[in-house]
Amino acid sequence: MTPPPGTVLSPLAVRRVPPPEPDGVVRAMPVVLRLERPPAARTPVLEAAAAAALAVCLDPRAQPGEEWHEAVGTWVASRIRKIARRARGAHWDAVQELPGLTWTVGDAQVRALLPGPVDDVPRVVSRLQIGGTDLEPDDPGPPPPGVPVIWVNAALRMSVGKAAAQVGHASMLYAAVRGLSAVPAFAVRDAGPERWAQVLAGDPVVVRDAGFTEVAPGTVTCAVL
Repeated sequence: MTPPPGTVLSPLAVRRVPPPEPDGVVRAMPVVLRLERPPAARTPVLEAAAAAALAVCLDPRAQPGEEWHEAVGTWVASRIRKIARRARGAHWDAVQELPGLTWTVGDAQVRALLPGPVDDVPRVVSRLQIGGTDLEPDDPGPPPPGVPVIWVNAALRMSVGKAAAQVGHASMLYAAVRGLSAVPAFAVRDAGPERWAQVLAGDPVVVRDAGFTEVAPGTVTCAVL
C-alpha cells in the first residue's frame, strides 16, 4: 500500500536513488538529542529519534497547502539528510522555541526541527555540538510484539548521532511504503551478523546510506520489519 497521491512522503514510496538537490541547495533536518548528565539510554534515544523525524512529516502542518509543506516537501523530494546534534539544560530549552516536534520515549527526548539549508541554521542550533553523542550499549530485551522494528546493522558501529539519523530515515521510508498516516511505536534493536542476515532475508524496508559520514556509499544501515 502506498500513501494517497499528494502526501508529503509520496516521493519516498517509489524512488530507489535519491535525486540531487534541483536548486543546488543542500538541506537537512536538524535532529536534537537531549543528553543530560547522566543521559538517557541509547535505545530509547534512537526510538525517540525515529518517531520525531516521522512525526514532523506526518504533522498536518506538513501536508500540501499548509505552513510546513514547502520546507518538508522540498527536502523530501531530494536527499533526506539529517544532522544530529546534542543539547542539555538551557540549550535544550531553547530549541523548543523552534518549529518542530519533540518526541519522548521513557526518559529520552528528541526534537526534530523543520528541514532547511545546512548553511543557514538558527544560531541556537548551530552552536550545538554534532560530535560527542556516543552512548554505552544497553540491553533493551526483545522488541514488543506487533510493532515495527528498526534493526540497526551493529557491525557498522555507528555513533549514536549517525544511528539517530539513520533510524529517522528508516521510519520515514517505512511510513511511505506502508502508507502510514500516524507514527507507530517503533522499536529499535541492534542486529549482529546472524540476525542481520535473517532480517535482510525477510524483505524489509532498507536504508542505503549516501556515504557522507562514517560508512561507505550504498551501505545498508537499517532495515525495518
